[in-house]
Amino acid sequence: MAITGLNHVVLYVRDAEATAAFYTELLGFTRVEAYKVFPGGVFLRAPGSTNDHDLALFTIGEEAHPSFAGRGSVGMYHVAWEVDTLGDLEEYGRRLSEAGALIGASDHGVTRSLYAHDPDGLEFEVVWVVPAALITDADFARTAPLRLAADIERFGRDTIGGIGVSRPA
Repeated sequence: MAITGLNHVVLYVRDAEATAAFYTELLGFTRVEAYKVFPGGVFLRAPGSTNDHDLALFTIGEEAHPSFAGRGSVGMYHVAWEVDTLGDLEEYGRRLSEAGALIGASDHGVTRSLYAHDPDGLEFEVVWVVPAALITDADFARTAPLRLAADIERFGRDTIGGIGVSRPA
């Protein structure tokens, strides 16, 4: 018995259409029209995904309170969307920064991450996973500022990430 991955995420948001526009315009998600039968809901598929949907958004109205998860209530901190290459991460960083949504960037040793807020202030991560064969002992158990240009020089702009596991064989 094993969990093999994350299938989809469901978010309650103030305005599903506005949030869907954010995810489609900035992250390249596409609408899944088969789910139009759910009033107030929008279903999206991530670029490159073969899933029926990766993100479901449901409108609960403009009067909804902000999330206080981790700051006064329990709740999920964020979800991480994985990208194939550091070039992809760089492009998403540009898009999110231009939109004023980018709030942070970190080198976690075995991953390189961008952090952003959606229109409701819900945090998400865009992450590139260092291929296991390229990880050194110095890469474990650290968090440092992201130095994307240096990482592109080290690993290559088009190196496919997420190969292997987060620990060398």
